[in-house]
Amino acid sequence: MERKLQLEAYENAQFYKEKAKAFHDQNIRRKNFVIGDEVLVYNSRLLLMPKKLRSRWDGPFRVVDVKPYGVVEVIHPTNGVKFRVNGHRVKLYHVQPKNAKELEIFLLGEVPK
Repeated sequence: MERKLQLEAYENAQFYKEKAKAFHDQNIRRKNFVIGDEVLVYNSRLLLMPKKLRSRWDGPFRVVDVKPYGVVEVIHPTNGVKFRVNGHRVKLYHVQPKNAKELEIFLLGEVPK
C-alpha cells in the first residue's frame, strides 16, 4: 500500500513538472538579433551603493555576429573592442526618429490659447 502511494506521488510530481515547463516555455519571448543592430548590454557588476540611480545598461553597441544558443558578439563603436555576451543580457536600442514631434505639456489650471 505504501509503495503504491509513493509511485502515485512520483507520477503526480512528474505530471506537474511537465505542465509547469510547458507553461514556462509558452511564455518565453525569444530575442532575435540581426547583424548590424544596435543594442544595450546589461552591466551586472555595477556597485549598488555609489551612483545607485545610474542606469545599468551600457551602450549602444553594434551586433557583429549571432552565435547559436543565444550568444551575441558585439563591438564597441568608439574603441572597436569585440566581446561576446549572453543574449539574456542584451536588448535592442531604439533611436528616436529625427522627425519625432515634441510633446506639449499643460499643467492643471493653465488653459491653452
